[in-house]
Amino acid sequence: QVQLVESGGGLVQPGGSLRLSCAGSGSVFSFAFMGWYHQAPGKQRELVATITPGGSTNYADSVKGRFTISRDNAKNTVYLQMNSLKPEDTAVYYCNADLGYRIYWGQGTQVTVSS
Repeated sequence: QVQLVESGGGLVQPGGSLRLSCAGSGSVFSFAFMGWYHQAPGKQRELVATITPGGSTNYADSVKGRFTISRDNAKNTVYLQMNSLKPEDTAVYYCNADLGYRIYWGQGTQVTVSS
């Protein structure tokens, strides 16, 4: 069983920054493919970024150069550093852990980019 808890969301002005954290429980965290997804009102959940157990990363085109995903396996935590935020980044952000045989989701954290 893996539990994921996101934190770090909030209200930020356009051009600002936020860092999201996802704390995981369970001994298998370091073996999980981790990801961040977002879901805007009325839209489907979309991939933002992923990171492999070895640290290889992948990003959606819309966030390349602005967002950085990282992980600290010793702390069972994955991060999403979000810079140069835009109003269109407004969404609920979800953390995801893919163990191959099962996928776990966190409860989500709201990010609102508005002046």
